[in-house]
Amino acid sequence: MRTVAVVGASLAGLSAARSLRKQGFDGRLVVIGDELHRPYDRPPLSKEFLSGTLGEAELALETEGEDLAAEWLLGSRATGLDHTARTVRLADGREVGADGFVIATGAVARTLPGSAGLAGVHTLRTLDDARALRDELARGGRLVVIGGGFIGAEVASTAHTLGLDVTVVEAAPTPLAGPLGAAMGAVVSGLHADHGVRLLCGVGVKGLSGEHRVDAVLLDDGRSIPADIVVVGIGASPCVGWLEGSGIALDNGVKCGADGRTSLAGLVAVGDCANWYDPRAGHHRRVEHWTGARERPDAAVATLLAGGAVEPVVPRPPYFWSDQYGVRIQFAGHAAEADTITVEAGAADDRDLLAVYRRDGRPVAVLGMNQPRLFMRARKQLAATTA
Repeated sequence: MRTVAVVGASLAGLSAARSLRKQGFDGRLVVIGDELHRPYDRPPLSKEFLSGTLGEAELALETEGEDLAAEWLLGSRATGLDHTARTVRLADGREVGADGFVIATGAVARTLPGSAGLAGVHTLRTLDDARALRDELARGGRLVVIGGGFIGAEVASTAHTLGLDVTVVEAAPTPLAGPLGAAMGAVVSGLHADHGVRLLCGVGVKGLSGEHRVDAVLLDDGRSIPADIVVVGIGASPCVGWLEGSGIALDNGVKCGADGRTSLAGLVAVGDCANWYDPRAGHHRRVEHWTGARERPDAAVATLLAGGAVEPVVPRPPYFWSDQYGVRIQFAGHAAEADTITVEAGAADDRDLLAVYRRDGRPVAVLGMNQPRLFMRARKQLAATTA
């Protein structure tokens, strides 16, 4: 294997490039990214960067003086893959040939139908998205966040600290019920009410009003919520459309084995676009978390360089964190697997707790709110239990 192309230049792509060099690959390394920016950290975009307390230079993922001896093709969107010819087609007409490929194209924020071209309507996924939203929030006004998930909640929290009037609209009866379960989702989303942010649950969005700029969010129940700014936080879709017709198996992303292998030889996938097989659960999972993008490329690169199957490493339970209204929220594991949840430290009413999720008495997940020390201990115990 003389040339490897990494398609995607965010955390997962950078982690794969680092793994290639760390594992001894000394050939030609090409990193392709659709954004013009060097790899940057996304989690702060909805928090410190949006509030203005963190600058762009501090988002950089590459360390000072780091040199992977890679060719960086930035601002170059991949549009197709020819597995037979071993090439990736780019939007500008160029083709990049390689012996091996790492697919790390991530995900794209879902948009609200009918909102295209309406000023004041934002999604938050990229640095450019965050720049545009930060400029708008600086002018103040009424913000409506559509979607009560973690991104929406973080934007609402940040905007509240900046002095905006904030309303969060969530179609589900309980925000965060998917990742945290209904009981703990209600506890965490209670932070909105604690700080005077309106939370409207169990109602969908019919559309937006405004001629050139948004002026209201129209709800399915007939209500109209005045808005100067709207943030749409309704999830993300894996960026795999460019792979259609290539012969690679797609199913909620790029379908992978437990070692990152795809259905095509010489191709592995990592990050938010990859739907990996979880041997412990017995089914595939697509995990959109920072830690997965950081940790799983090691295994995928080992598979790629080996030219076939390697002994898969059972991944640690997925971990993510969120900062909302001054509260550090940490979660690891899979809430959906639990049949009981026990608060083992602190209290839900104080938004200061450690909760352990169990199935048949065995821990399957853990949640911490302002309990970093206890949480990290419980997370280690969870990883040992599920290994």
